[in-house]
Amino acid sequence: MVVANIFVIGVMVALVGITAAAIYTAFGPPSKKLADPYEMHED
Repeated sequence: MVVANIFVIGVMVALVGITAAAIYTAFGPPSKKLADPYEMHED
């Protein structure tokens, strides 16, 4: 049972970390480097 708890906590920490990194990349300072492909190919 202890191993299962550690596994669940590890998965939760990984999910929160990935979500935080994605939000930081999308809305933080690195977002200035992101390009919008629809703006580049406007007709």
